[in-house]
Formats: sequence, structure tokens, C-alpha cells
Amino acid sequence: MSGSARAVDAVGYRPLLFSIAYGMTGSVGDAEDLVQDAFLGLTRARRAGTVIADLKAYLTTTVTRLGINHLGSARVRREAYVGEWLPEPVVVAADRPGPAEHAELADSLSMAFLVLLETLSPAERAVFVLREVFGYGYPEVAGIVGKSEVNCRQIFARAGKRIAAGREPADVVPPPARRAEGDELARRFFEAAEGGDLDALLGMLAPDVVFHGDGGGKARALGKSLTDPRRVAGLLLGGFRRIRSLGVSPRPVRINGRPGAVLYDAEGRVVSVVELDIADGVIQAIHSVSNPDKLGHLGPVSDVARLPER
Repeated sequence: MSGSARAVDAVGYRPLLFSIAYGMTGSVGDAEDLVQDAFLGLTRARRAGTVIADLKAYLTTTVTRLGINHLGSARVRREAYVGEWLPEPVVVAADRPGPAEHAELADSLSMAFLVLLETLSPAERAVFVLREVFGYGYPEVAGIVGKSEVNCRQIFARAGKRIAAGREPADVVPPPARRAEGDELARRFFEAAEGGDLDALLGMLAPDVVFHGDGGGKARALGKSLTDPRRVAGLLLGGFRRIRSLGVSPRPVRINGRPGAVLYDAEGRVVSVVELDIADGVIQAIHSVSNPDKLGHLGPVSDVARLPER
């Protein structure tokens, strides 16, 4: 096989590699860097004459182990993070499939699920993501992470208990019919928020709804999560009243497989991203990301929500 043909063959695994790396890191930028590093490693190995019998296994092993190493330094950064940490959003248009890099991104990688994955050690996260999200068998997982099959089974069971303890109904992947219902609920939610309709909003929020905001200390956001439907609705109405006066408007999208919106300013720059976790016909959780560092992959970022530098 020629060099160019082998390169094309390897690139075909990019969507899978991106999804694994994103599941490991919760960051679009870091995931893209890990995938690039995996391809660079492949190039170096081939130039050195290494015979690679199973290209998919080689690349998935490389990107997973890079992810495990990356999480060590990422954990230190997140311990010093200002406010609540949320993943970088993966956004696709509401009416068409996303880019090829995101084609294999499972709906189960919702923001809520990725936050739960932060409670796992790097090895636990790797085993759990490969097994639970991507359906790898234990022999494959063992080979990828470099542990025994028995050990991987124990790690998965331990991680599964921890994740199950914090998992909400909205984390369950919705069937196609429910997806359409969720999109319609999201449409009515943003319409009510923009229109200042308190009663309509309250009718769409679960009794135990939770609002999560991530500004990273660089943009306007809550310091911690907010509960109680009336408090959440009041926050939403006040926020939308303010941004509407600044020419900001939402455009429907799908975020990590869930309905939501990207908020754009009058010049078409990204202000924030809002994801809705829906179950049983109501909104269980709202995740809002306004940290400009987590929005740059979506386009130019607005300064509407940015806090003044100290």
C-alpha cells in the first residue's frame, strides 16, 4: 500500500478517535490535539519501519493512552478552575448531521454525563468510556489500556457504580420519537424565555430542575448551580431580558446530542451555548457555557458576556 493510500486509510478512523478523545477529556480542542498526536505517532512509527497489523487497534490504543496521560495535568487545572466546570460543547445544526469528526459521537456523551466522568480516575474513565459508550469487549479494552481483562472488569464495575449514583433520567439516550418532542419543547422554552413568559417557563421546568453555568471566571455566570423552578425561571427571564437589549438572539442547535441553542450577538459572534436535558416531558437540567475559552471552536466569540480583566 502506498503512503498516500495508507494516510487515507488512517484518516477514516478520525471520527472514532475524536469521539474517544472527547469522551476522555470533555474538551473539543484537547480531543483534536490528541488525535493529531496519534497520527503523528503513527507517521513516526511507519517511518521507523514498524509493522502495524491492526491500524484501528493501534490508533485507538494510542489516543486512549494519550488521553490517560493528559488527564493527569488536566485534573490539576480543573482543581483551580473558577466556578463550575462544564465540558466544551459539541454543536451541530438542528436540521442536519454534524461534521464527520463528530459522526461517531454518541448521544450518551451529554454534558451531564461528561461531568460525572470527572469523578473517575484516568484509568477508570478510559475503561468506562470504551466499554459503556463505544461497546468495546473486555479483551479489547484490556489491550488498549494495558491491564488484565479481570482488572478491567473490576474497574468497569467500580466506575459504573459511581456513575449510576449520580446519573439523572435525562442522561438516558432518547429514542427518535422522543428526540422530536424534545426539539419542540426546546423551541417553546426559548420562545418563552425571549418573550418573558414566566408561566410558560414554569410549566416546562421539572420540580427539581438544576441550572449549571460555566463562565470560567472570564464571563458572566453563576458561581454554583441553582435549583428551584421559580429561581431558575427568574434567572432565565432576567438574563434573556438583558441580552435581548444587547441584540443577542438564540439559534436552535443540538449540543452533545441534546436540544439547545447557540446565542449570537448582533454581529453574529458567539455569546454562549445552552443545552437542555429533557426527560418525562420536562426540562431536568440546563447547562450554559459562556467561558470564551470553550467557545472559540464555534466561531468568533463576543465580548457581551465577558468580564473585565483584572
